[in-house]
Amino acid sequence: MAATTTTSSSSSTTSPTTTTTTSTASGISSPLGVKSLLILTVLLLACLAGFLSRLFAVIRFGSIIHEYDPCGLSVIATYLLTKEVWSSGAGLFAACFMAIVPGYTSRSVACSYDNEGIAIFALMLTYYLWVKSVKKGSVFWASTASLSYLYMVSAWGGYVYIINLTALHVFVLLLMGRFSYRLYTAYNTFYILGLICSMQISFVGFQPITTSEHMAAAGVFVLLNAWALLKYLHSVMTNAEFTRFFLGVTCVGAGGVFLVVVGLSWMGVVAPWSGRIYSLWNTGQAIPIIASVAEHQLITWFKFVFDLHILAATFPVGLWYCVKNINDERVFTIVLTAYGHDGTREIIDDFREGYSWLSHNTAVDAKIMSWWDYGYQIAGMANRTTIVDNNTSNNSHIALVGKAMASNESTAHRIMTALDVDYVLVIFGGVISYSGDDINKFPWMVSIAQGEHPEEIKKSDYGAFQVDSQGSSTLLNCLMYKLSYYQFGNLVLDYRSPPGFDRIRNVVIGNKDFKLTYLEEAYTTEHWMVRIYRVKKSEEVNIRPRIPVTQRKVTGKNVYLTKKVRTRDDNNR
Repeated sequence: MAATTTTSSSSSTTSPTTTTTTSTASGISSPLGVKSLLILTVLLLACLAGFLSRLFAVIRFGSIIHEYDPCGLSVIATYLLTKEVWSSGAGLFAACFMAIVPGYTSRSVACSYDNEGIAIFALMLTYYLWVKSVKKGSVFWASTASLSYLYMVSAWGGYVYIINLTALHVFVLLLMGRFSYRLYTAYNTFYILGLICSMQISFVGFQPITTSEHMAAAGVFVLLNAWALLKYLHSVMTNAEFTRFFLGVTCVGAGGVFLVVVGLSWMGVVAPWSGRIYSLWNTGQAIPIIASVAEHQLITWFKFVFDLHILAATFPVGLWYCVKNINDERVFTIVLTAYGHDGTREIIDDFREGYSWLSHNTAVDAKIMSWWDYGYQIAGMANRTTIVDNNTSNNSHIALVGKAMASNESTAHRIMTALDVDYVLVIFGGVISYSGDDINKFPWMVSIAQGEHPEEIKKSDYGAFQVDSQGSSTLLNCLMYKLSYYQFGNLVLDYRSPPGFDRIRNVVIGNKDFKLTYLEEAYTTEHWMVRIYRVKKSEEVNIRPRIPVTQRKVTGKNVYLTKKVRTRDDNNR
């Protein structure tokens, strides 16, 4: 993380030079032109590699059939999907892997044609258009995703993977509290049009509304619309009215579902569904032709690694980066795990807990100040405005936040008031030994702040950044220290540690007994990882606005002075 901060700050300081170069250069010599040419070149090479690698069997054994799969197209679709989820650079890597990955090559060599080769292209294209439609909230993009889904349905019976994974994506977003009208528009359009289009394929027919494989997608469709209705009713009802309504509808709905299931079972309609569901979980008892398919059998680790090749090693890395910077496209779990002394596994869900609190307990227009690492997460999961985020092009703005964190509370309050900050969020790992917390990132905050404010922030004032009794007074009284260690000095973590023992830095903190004047604790998560503070307004702390000396003026009635001095005797008369 330290390296990331350094790179971001350095790139930010060079951005004016880049802007000047871009404005003076044009055409292919411009940075944008060079980047586009590089992307095009890599994509063409990836397509060529995929094409040539699939001709080896023809060269060795001769041509057996003339059909050929659109593996160049699959490479491009993979690039587009990964670009939407992450970046162009990641898209190029994904395209190159897709061109040569053994699992796909084995299904699409020129002399062993399989319609799954076409289906993989349709699958990747549909996922790309689906992600695009969720990001845009556009009926147009959702409609194109439906047409691509139709192509997939006509090519391969495995189209249920698309509709079920899409439904799972929506369901997880709802569980995480990430409902949006973009998502509502995208899924409703995609599901309705996709349902109608898929039923036009002769071998599919009415299966999308009669078989269990499609019920998850239908259930999510109903759930999404019910969710939207509840959101609307909550906005026009009082909390008490909404609670009564919700409980009533839940009871009626549960009773209705129970009666429907009983009725269908009595008529013998549910039996085929139950048999299908059971066969999905127990292939040994399934229809023999289904059980005989290789994909339906348990896979060995050797086959798994051979089919994925290098992707088996790169997948965990990619998953970590998706977890690190989450949004609607990268919604796969920001949940941490930890292990106790006895080896028991514990789920650490503080990030989502903290962001959920912000989403439900702060004003919609509230502004949150935190270090830039968490900007996208706060904006995406809490749906709140941040002062700085992962787009680190504005180095001076980040330096101002760093200055606030490195200053004492009163100075920081003036900065936060100027930035119109409502809440401050810090990440603290001293309770659960989380090394990526803000105290460990604090030296970089000071360094960046010193670059823009050298007269006010000096790195030498913070010593060796020790938080124990040997730490400098500047560090032990700065805003970051106080927000991280507020009320921590009296906390006893276990019988072996004294109060105020920081597990990640293995020291007892040096400043325990302090109070906050300009901020108040609003929320701290279960494991103290996410700490949120409300910034008090100036009138709450009786702060009078400071007027510069040159602008001070005496107003009011004229005052007349006399030389007469009254004595004590005069007063007694």
